[in-house]
Amino acid sequence: MRKYQRHSAEVIKKSHSKSTGSALVTSWRRSALKFELDPAEDYRPERLTEAELSLRRDAIGKFLHLATPQLDQVFKLVGLPGRNVLLSDADGVVVDQRIHTADTRQFQEWDLWPGANWSEAVQGTNGIGTCLVEGRQICIHREEHFRTRNIDMSCMVAPIWGPDGRLLAALDVTSARDDQDEHSNSLILSHVANVARTIEAMNFRACYPDARIIFASKDGSDPAMLLAVDRDDLVIGATLTARRALGLEREGDITHVPAADLLESDADLAEQGFYSAERVVLTRALARAGGNVSAAARLLGIGRTTMYRRMARAGLG
Repeated sequence: MRKYQRHSAEVIKKSHSKSTGSALVTSWRRSALKFELDPAEDYRPERLTEAELSLRRDAIGKFLHLATPQLDQVFKLVGLPGRNVLLSDADGVVVDQRIHTADTRQFQEWDLWPGANWSEAVQGTNGIGTCLVEGRQICIHREEHFRTRNIDMSCMVAPIWGPDGRLLAALDVTSARDDQDEHSNSLILSHVANVARTIEAMNFRACYPDARIIFASKDGSDPAMLLAVDRDDLVIGATLTARRALGLEREGDITHVPAADLLESDADLAEQGFYSAERVVLTRALARAGGNVSAAARLLGIGRTTMYRRMARAGLG
């Protein structure tokens, strides 16, 4: 009991401190001041009904289908008794999980169950909710949680970004094991982050079935740093890491730009399997000129009439 009282007092003290503090204290402060939560309150929000949960699952149905084998893989590797593999949607609502049958009662009592809301606004600082707020992989270990009722668990979570650059989900491993320490937390978090990137890349490819998918990183070190390019060498999609690295729009549709303008040289395009067809050359020039035919002709060093003739031959209206 004293452990919980000390934790509650520490959270309240640091949440109301005027000092800047760490990222963790910033999250505690959001929980206390912005969301007006009480760390000592044993609050258990109602879970979604089966019908409500079904609607949320349907909204990301194709993504869930792709993610399912990866959840199985994570559980196979790290799913010792006392651990729970969870997938939430972008709102922090748990939509899928993997546990051992013997752990069912414990995790149900902790609300680590499909339909439960683990957003920061509801639960305060926690793995899923804080990961989604801050948009980064994170570990919330025991007393780092905001609510005292959650300080016997450790959460290792990584975000999964959609093809539009917006948050789509969070992949979480929560442990209630007594032997869970910082070293095991670090190993699990590294694996969770890698699997999250794999799921992100798989989903991105599935969203652009007719496009050529290329690595935006030259060494291919980040499997989720991808571009989707159409037959005219125009970028029509990019993952979040590719958007950040190449200075593209942070969210939403990509304003069509030639892939050659984003990669280092035309030689790089050749390595990716592109060919210097006249249609590609013309399309690049038009994209660079913002669709202005006269300006595109000047970029190519040809006359406007010639430009139109070559466009017609290439099937460009």
